[in-house]
Amino acid sequence: MKLADYTTVRLGGPARAFVRAETEHELIDAVRSADAAGEPVLILGGGSNLVVSDEGFDGTVIQVATRGVTRDAGPGVLTVAAGEEWDAVVARAVAEGLAGLECLSGIPGLAGATPIQNVGAYGQEVAETITAVRVYDRATGDVRQMPNELCGFAYRTSRFRGSDRFVVLSVTFDLAVQVLSAPIRYAELAAALGVTPGGQVESAEAREAVIELRQRKGMVIDPADPDTRSVGSFFVNPVLDASALAAVEAAARARGGPGTRVPRFEAGDGLVKVPAAWLIEQAGFGKGYNPGDGARISAKHTLALVNAGTASTAALLALARQIRDGVRGTFGVSLAPEPVLVGVALLARSGHGRLSRGGPRWRRSAAGPSRMPSRPSPRSSPETTTSRSI
Repeated sequence: MKLADYTTVRLGGPARAFVRAETEHELIDAVRSADAAGEPVLILGGGSNLVVSDEGFDGTVIQVATRGVTRDAGPGVLTVAAGEEWDAVVARAVAEGLAGLECLSGIPGLAGATPIQNVGAYGQEVAETITAVRVYDRATGDVRQMPNELCGFAYRTSRFRGSDRFVVLSVTFDLAVQVLSAPIRYAELAAALGVTPGGQVESAEAREAVIELRQRKGMVIDPADPDTRSVGSFFVNPVLDASALAAVEAAARARGGPGTRVPRFEAGDGLVKVPAAWLIEQAGFGKGYNPGDGARISAKHTLALVNAGTASTAALLALARQIRDGVRGTFGVSLAPEPVLVGVALLARSGHGRLSRGGPRWRRSAAGPSRMPSRPSPRSSPETTTSRSI
């Protein structure tokens, strides 16, 4: 079987072996058995944040297909099996009068992936509502309940990202029991809802508006829309310190004139987040940019790199490198990839932009199999379906 059939970008070669785990016991047993045999393992969710090499994966792919949602530990406490479809979880929370996830509507993938990348969009992120993550620890063979404070949550990352040690089994959220949404922080969403930032609307209204905004950007899976044949946002918004921001501002003024302003969002501790989409566009890569080898930039969203139907993984990565190098050459900032890369990597980076301690640094691409024959420290990242970040 080809992994292209299990990824939203529709790319990826064959897997040597494939196991579908429909219960928690099956999931743990499949991972434990592969580890005991020294077999490379790839944990597969919904495939919405996964780029696999054209050669495929020379090991065992374990698909997480566990199900179950319980609400018996408190009025707003929701415990969700890793294999539950994420958007269905959000829809259920909104329908049951629970607030705190509504701005994360329309994100493809599975619930178990959300803590790994600390999924976020439109001013919300799961770290705000997760109370615990239940995991299988491949290093010890134990099942552990990890409270929020041990999860290492930061911007689009956690202690689970970049390590194969933990397999997420379930996630527990503590949501507000209310019809109104959490305060709307994201300016674009607030404008769409006709409220000022910090205002509130009914959660169902916020969910509807988020899905509409995402659809306009090709960030909701639609088989009829080729712009959704992607992994969503390919690059993470860089978090810059003051000196890196000053260098970007100087480059922007030199390119666009003295009145050019670099958009930014406060990230705390004197750091700012600069939209990667703005950097890409200013470096000369606009919506619809097409080098002609089957991979192109979405016509709807600059951050989405699309398989136009005839692309290969090699072509997609070549486009990503071209964009990364163009942004680095223009602004001195090297963009980090958001999806998990399996069997492929962006080339070794150089450059002089400085990212903050609070956001992704020159982050190594997650790639390659995990192999744990004698419980060594895990060394690579499993595939996890994560958000299409805005």
